Amino acid sequence: MTDATVKYTIIFNDPELDNEERDEEVDKLLPQIRELEDVVVARVKDPNPPVGHKSLGGFLVGVLTAEVNAANAKQAFEFLRDRLGGKTIELEVEGNGKKLKVSASNRADLEAAIQQAQAFIAA
Repeated sequence: MTDATVKYTIIFNDPELDNEERDEEVDKLLPQIRELEDVVVARVKDPNPPVGHKSLGGFLVGVLTAEVNAANAKQAFEFLRDRLGGKTIELEVEGNGKKLKVSASNRADLEAAIQQAQAFIAA
């Protein structure tokens, strides 16, 4: 792999969770991702907040991004597999000028999504 960057967008979209619970999922995951080597992680600012609305600090609900050097992408995938196995999420992966969007609602779905994303990044 090269020194390219791989960008992950993780969207907690479980329909059984309300907005506050989705944000709690992000709040739990943020400090854990920051422990990974060479990862830049952040909440995603809402590009179009409603007029006059104070929405959770101006961030999109239940969404975070992480950027990692392509050489460390495998470590990031392993981390996601360990932490998000039972969560309903959408995972968007961007690397090598390409984008992939996959969904998972259980550990088997997540495993398949991660394998697909790894193959996508390696290609």
